[in-house]
Amino acid sequence: MEATCVTHIGICVRDMERSLAFYRDVLGMTVLGDRMTDPTEGGRLHNYLHRRQARRWVRLAYGDGATPTLTLTSHPGDEPDGQPIKLDEVGISHISFGVADVKGLMQELLDKGVDLAGPVESFTGPDGEIRSIYVHDPDGILVQFNTP
Repeated sequence: MEATCVTHIGICVRDMERSLAFYRDVLGMTVLGDRMTDPTEGGRLHNYLHRRQARRWVRLAYGDGATPTLTLTSHPGDEPDGQPIKLDEVGISHISFGVADVKGLMQELLDKGVDLAGPVESFTGPDGEIRSIYVHDPDGILVQFNTP
């Protein structure tokens, strides 16, 4: 088998509106789809820790046709389980986006009130360049921006 690309990355969020305010409004992603589904259809409950009554998913990207997309999932009426993992734990530890100007984006995010996931010095190389930064989304999931 040879896959052609990663199509999407899915993350479960506690509060969809709060997460949309971050990914859409702060990071500038575009909502490509927003719908409710029944998590019981197709016998998919084996993918859940607990039985869920409803599933809302919102698909975002940095433009039409861009891949991978980011799919935010919430379960209205149900509180999700778990905590975001750290970089040294098993599982998907973070999502990363390539940007042309990491330092410029860092300043833009700071101006918008987004805290870095560590001191600026921790992202600054010996040459004074900033090639990668991390922030936390509203649920504490690490989001990286780096020079591709």
